[in-house]
Amino acid sequence: MPEMHFVVRWPDGEPMRCYSPSSVVRQFLEVGRTYPLSDFLARSRTMLNIGSERVRAKYGYACSGALDQLAAIEERAAGYAPTGEVTVMAFELPRGIGGA
Repeated sequence: MPEMHFVVRWPDGEPMRCYSPSSVVRQFLEVGRTYPLSDFLARSRTMLNIGSERVRAKYGYACSGALDQLAAIEERAAGYAPTGEVTVMAFELPRGIGGA
């Protein structure tokens, strides 16, 4: 259950580096793919909740980092038109785990 980051580009072109406590992100997002905003939000909710529950199963408590990240994604998304699109730019593993 290695934590990882994923980088997205919002409809205004601004990038955002996001955290996940689990590599489950790779099952929901694809680097280089563009998602309608509503689809990206649904995928983010699902994958970050799964990641949080994996932490709960292993350590006995939910992952506040995943839930905080979801809140940040939802807050950012609220500023865009529903027709906006989000592009996944990269996946990153933490330093020391074969990542950047």
